Amino acid sequence: MGGRRGPVTAAAAALVCALVSGCGGHGRGPVPTPPPTTAAGGSPLAVKIDNVPGARPQTGLDAADVVYAEQVEGGLSRLMAVYASRLPPVVGPVRSARESDLELLGQFHRPYLAFSGAQRRLLPLIDRAPLRPESADRAPAAYYRDGARAAPHNLFLRPARLVPSAPGRGALTTGFRYGQAPSGGTPAASRTVRYPQARFTFTWSAARHGWLIAMDGTPTTTTDGPRPAPPTVVVQYVTVRDSAYHDVLGNPSPYTRTVGTGKAEVLRDGRSYAATWSRPAASGGTTFTGADGAPLDFAEGQVWVVFARAR
Repeated sequence: MGGRRGPVTAAAAALVCALVSGCGGHGRGPVPTPPPTTAAGGSPLAVKIDNVPGARPQTGLDAADVVYAEQVEGGLSRLMAVYASRLPPVVGPVRSARESDLELLGQFHRPYLAFSGAQRRLLPLIDRAPLRPESADRAPAAYYRDGARAAPHNLFLRPARLVPSAPGRGALTTGFRYGQAPSGGTPAASRTVRYPQARFTFTWSAARHGWLIAMDGTPTTTTDGPRPAPPTVVVQYVTVRDSAYHDVLGNPSPYTRTVGTGKAEVLRDGRSYAATWSRPAASGGTTFTGADGAPLDFAEGQVWVVFARAR
């Protein structure tokens, strides 16, 4: 990753035009709408986290407010963890950014993006997007290599060296609502989401009042805290297409489209709720409504959003 920067594709330039404030000479775009339970303000920290078996167990996952799971090259998975309420001492392993990340992060106010690097043709887009890109090359003092792990799964971030302090929940301009469980739904003991070469299984734990996670059949643990058990898990069905970028082996990088509308499944309190998601613009968050058309509230606490290919 890194190296000499090349030209920007027309499609990518159009995406940045939609995201970057002032494109077309009309000044800043609309400010993202905060969650109803908080006041807006501050820039959260988003970290791209490695998720192949050799990268596990990860560090700092349990402290994230939101964890997004996406498909990458070869049908594998990668995570993006977003921190606003608190910053853990260490997060990682940190890996590279993708074009889809720019659209997903458009909902936040100039978020910090921690990543190991990116394909050279993508770097100009990252520079022009309305975020604060802080790669290992740009902020070397914030990163270190763990000698006990094999590269490239050994790059870790010290958030306090990148972000002055946790901005608070007001920076979570995701559009999510939090509150009491809605009526209806169906009992759900577990739910599995499959990618071509990866899978996530969420199993309800009444004792933890959350969903215990297994990745590729192995229980998910962390090096620095309890086993993650998010109270809310969202399976969001989206368009996944090939982007204009490829990895070093020539595999196309998937582009996960998070603007638009579609179906979703919300898991909370041991139940499954059919939902519809809507995100009209990249500068705003995502709302979820239940089968009755009413807003669907999430449980308080960490949220995992798994992007699955729309059927």
